[in-house]
Amino acid sequence: MIQSSTTTLQSAVTIQIGIVVAYLLLALGVGLVAYRLTDRTAEDYYLASRTLGTVVLLFTTFATLLSAFTFFAGPNIAYGLGPEWILVMGLMDGLIFGVLWYVVGYKQWLVGQAYGYVTLGEMLGDRFGSPALRALVAGVSLFWLFPYVMLQQVGAGGALSALTDGVVPYWAGAGLITVFMIGYVALSGMRGVAWTDTLQGLFMLTMVWAAFVWVLSAVGGIGAATDALASTNPEFLALGDGTASPSLFGGGAYSLPWMLSQAIGIAFGVAMFPQVNQRFFVAKSETVLKRTMALWPVVVLLLFVPAFMLGAWAAGLGVPMPESGNILPGVLAEYTPTWFAALVVAGAMAAMMSSSDSMLLSGSSYFTRDLYRPFVNADASERREDLIARIGVAVFATLAFLASLYNPPSLFVIGDTAFGGFAQLAPPVIVALYWSRTTLSGMLAAILGSQLFYMVTTFTPPAGETATVWGVVVPGVMETFAGWSSSVVGMLVGLVLVVGVSALTDPAVAEQPSVMQGPTDD
Repeated sequence: MIQSSTTTLQSAVTIQIGIVVAYLLLALGVGLVAYRLTDRTAEDYYLASRTLGTVVLLFTTFATLLSAFTFFAGPNIAYGLGPEWILVMGLMDGLIFGVLWYVVGYKQWLVGQAYGYVTLGEMLGDRFGSPALRALVAGVSLFWLFPYVMLQQVGAGGALSALTDGVVPYWAGAGLITVFMIGYVALSGMRGVAWTDTLQGLFMLTMVWAAFVWVLSAVGGIGAATDALASTNPEFLALGDGTASPSLFGGGAYSLPWMLSQAIGIAFGVAMFPQVNQRFFVAKSETVLKRTMALWPVVVLLLFVPAFMLGAWAAGLGVPMPESGNILPGVLAEYTPTWFAALVVAGAMAAMMSSSDSMLLSGSSYFTRDLYRPFVNADASERREDLIARIGVAVFATLAFLASLYNPPSLFVIGDTAFGGFAQLAPPVIVALYWSRTTLSGMLAAILGSQLFYMVTTFTPPAGETATVWGVVVPGVMETFAGWSSSVVGMLVGLVLVVGVSALTDPAVAEQPSVMQGPTDD
């Protein structure tokens, strides 16, 4: 009997690993095809020569955002606090980011078309005639980007380890994903990333809905799953009135200030994520950009609703949290066969890869365009910059992988902290795009001031509390102000600084307000 059980386990693990590896090889194959069509120029490597159409732009942005945070931390939050998380990530973020896509993205696309910018730092540095501002934007972005890349590797390692009952150790799963990402990102650039993202986005949507239907069929339908949740966790079905939040307007999770803080901080942070912000430059036309913006809230809800509801229903159905700390694999193990669970986890890994590959590409572009070229080799040729970019992808991914082995931290804390850090860039960037009176002094004060405020209030503790952030035990995290997060308050600090300091200072001689006008004003 023991031998038979061992054989069955080995067979299941073989199937699981085979499915995951087959998917990774398919993604690598797409990257190799894209490599054959990629010019050896920095613009083509980073932005696919600004030629993406509606479907590819929509799904590459969609897949880029669907990370380990979405597939694992989101369902975990719904499992612990209730399904109202859908309102934060699905409805509010879908709508808020859709608006930002137009407010920031369309204006940025116009400027990029006129001047050929590749990165946000390059655009701002040119507008304000300041290499220091360019480097500051790149440095802040890389600082927050690094732990978020690491998050994907932590998620991948944990997912494979949980799926195979520890047969594939954490380090091997994280390493496998890292090697494949380096392979196709370093080879193919934005074109390969966009194509694989489209494949991954469609695959993720298909698998999460298949899991949703399969689990509901196994438990007796939506009514049975919801009844079970109502009997075990009735507070989960009362908006803003659960154990996590005594009242809708009180403190705690799912209070109105908490939900709005999360939605605003995440949506504005997403708009400043390098891998998302660069996609504002790549649309083939104005029509493509606007169509993508309109479709965005729809695809967001199509993924978040089933994924988060599976997490919430798992609490009512009594599914125990696996040792990996992620409820989604636990639900699949309970109600679906081995091969199907492997497919869904492959979809989750697709989410991690589609985030990490874009982060690696964007991180490399920020390094080469905003740090290497202006400060190390201003006369670097396109071919040399292209080579440095590909090497940068490998170095960045390897360092993040090594960091993930040191002490894998909480997915939610890293994700939430990084979103807030990027969100601090949004107010000065938006003001600079629309207010010609913005000055370099105002930009520097806003970026430095809001980042300092956010980090101090995030990592300076309320008395007697401790938390683990990026693998380090710190005394307290996420200080709130009357229920509002330090991320949102920090954004207000940045807005006041950029407007106030700009109003009190004169433009520097090298500033070029006309840069932000774009081609429509010529």
